[in-house]
Amino acid sequence: MQSIAARILPTIVVSQFMCTSVWFAGNAVVSDITLALSADEHFLGDLTSAVQLGFISGTLVFALLAIADRFSPTRVFFICALIGAACNATVAIEGISTNAVLGCRVLTGFFLAGIYPVGMKIASDYYQKGLGRSLGWLVGALVVGTAFPHLLKSFNTGLPWTSVVIGSSLFAVAGGVIMMLLVPDGPHRKPVMRLNVRASFSGFSNRDFSAAASGYFGHMWELYTFWAFVPVMLAFNNRFNIDDLDIPAMSFVIIASGGVACVVSGFLSERFGAHRVAFGALLLSGLCCLLSPFVLTTNHSSVLMAFLIFWGMVVVADSPLFSSLVARHAEEKTRGSSLTIVNCVGFAITIASIQLANRLLPATGTQYLFLVLAPGPVFGLLAMNRYRDASHKKTSRVQEV
Repeated sequence: MQSIAARILPTIVVSQFMCTSVWFAGNAVVSDITLALSADEHFLGDLTSAVQLGFISGTLVFALLAIADRFSPTRVFFICALIGAACNATVAIEGISTNAVLGCRVLTGFFLAGIYPVGMKIASDYYQKGLGRSLGWLVGALVVGTAFPHLLKSFNTGLPWTSVVIGSSLFAVAGGVIMMLLVPDGPHRKPVMRLNVRASFSGFSNRDFSAAASGYFGHMWELYTFWAFVPVMLAFNNRFNIDDLDIPAMSFVIIASGGVACVVSGFLSERFGAHRVAFGALLLSGLCCLLSPFVLTTNHSSVLMAFLIFWGMVVVADSPLFSSLVARHAEEKTRGSSLTIVNCVGFAITIASIQLANRLLPATGTQYLFLVLAPGPVFGLLAMNRYRDASHKKTSRVQEV
C-alpha cells in the first residue's frame, strides 16, 4: 500500500491538471467566439458565469445525492471527465448559436463538479496527515489547468480558435483515463450506503467548520472574477502598445503563478498552521484589491506584471488551506459531500461577483472596478479570526495540518 500511496498524489495532480483545462477553455478564446457569434459586450461575464452556474448545479446534485461518498470516487471522476470533455468540445461545432455555447458551458461546469471536489475527496482518502500539503499540490494543478487554455491560445497563432477547445477536451479525456487506471479507492474511504440529504449540511453545526467555510466564501468572491478579468486588466493600460503584448501568454503566467503559490502555502501550513497562512494570503490579496486603481495605470509594464503576478499568487494561495480546514472538521463518512456543498456555495458567490463586475465595467471603467472585490477578503478575514479564537479556546486542539 505504501508503494501505491507514493505515486498516488502525483497521479491525482496530473489528472486534475488535465481535466480542469476545460474550465477556462471558453475564456481563452472569448474574443474569437464573440466575433464569430457577434455577441454583445457582456459575453465574457456570461460565458464565465455559465460554467460557474453549471458547477454550482453539479455540486448541489452531487452533494445532495452523496455521489462521491456512495460510489467509487475514481469512477465518478473518470465518467465526469469524459462527459465534461464532450460538452466542452461541442462549443467548436460550426454554426453553433450563442445560447447553445452558453448551454454547453453550463454542462461542462456541471460535470466539473465530479472532477475538482471529487479529486480532493480522493486525496483526503489517502492522506489524512499532511492534507494541507497534498491539497496544495491538487489545487495548484487546478490553477495551472485553468490557466492552460490561455497558453494554448498563445501557441496557436494562425490556427483556428476551435483547436484550443478541442485540445483542452483531449487533455480532459486523458486525465480521466489516467485517474481510472492508476488510482484505486483510498484506504481511508468510508463508503456510505444510505442516501441522507441532510448529511451534506451537517458540518455547518461545527463552529470551526462553519468559520473555515465562511473564510472560503470570502475568498471566492475575489478569485474567479480576478481570473476572468486578467486579460481585461492587461488590455486596459493604454500606455502600452497592446499589439505588442502577448495577452494570452501573460494571462497564463499570471494565473498559473497561483499554482506555485498553492504548493508553497501547503508546505508553509505544516510549519505555521493552515489557518494562519490562509489568513495572511487573504490579507495580502485584499490589499491588492485596494491598490489596483493605482497600479493599473502605471507607466511601467514590469511594475504592472509584477503586481499582477503577485496578486495571482496570493489570490489563490489560501484555497487549498480552506479546503483542508473544511475537510478536517467534516465527519469522515460525509467528507466528500461536505467538501462538495462548500464548493457549491462558494461558486454561487463567484457568479454574483462576476456579474456585478461585468455590469459595473461600462460605468466605472477598469481602473476602479476591482475595488468591488475587496469586501470578499474582508468578510473572509473576519471569519478566519473567529476560527482562530475558537481554536485557542479549545482545551484539546486538533493537530494542525
